[in-house]
Amino acid sequence: MSLGQRVSSDNQLTRLLQIGVVLEELVESRAAHHLDSLPPEERAAVDEAVRELLIEAAAESADHRERLETLIEDLEAETVPYEEINTLVDARYGPPEDTDGVLYDQLANEETAYKFYDDLIEAIEASDTEFAIDRDRLLETLSGIREEEREGVEEVTKIMEQRA
Repeated sequence: MSLGQRVSSDNQLTRLLQIGVVLEELVESRAAHHLDSLPPEERAAVDEAVRELLIEAAAESADHRERLETLIEDLEAETVPYEEINTLVDARYGPPEDTDGVLYDQLANEETAYKFYDDLIEAIEASDTEFAIDRDRLLETLSGIREEEREGVEEVTKIMEQRA
């Protein structure tokens, strides 16, 4: 999505929110599988901070997904089931090579999500379209999710700096 683009219809908004759901499902699935997919010697080397980070990331993404799904339902549309995305993630992404790979992947996921929500909020704010859902509620929900993604970026960065 370009920064200059506006969200001009309920259908377009729904599609963008559905992209957000898929993004959250991807992050949730990857965070949940990272530890299990590490080789045994690497899994044992993962410290508690990384374990907690991945557990929190999976839970946060599940929460974000549910919040987005509520908005989509209010637009009288449907989302792709988590199980379907989870199966695709398992088939598409191989296990990380080591703990650093897990952290870099998690950082990329958090940054991608933050940028997506930042662009989406900007596109909605640039639009004068009246949506079928309350604009203030929509922006409040998306802004809250964006803020949590920003905090996630900071948390991963902090752990990476401590490990360096």
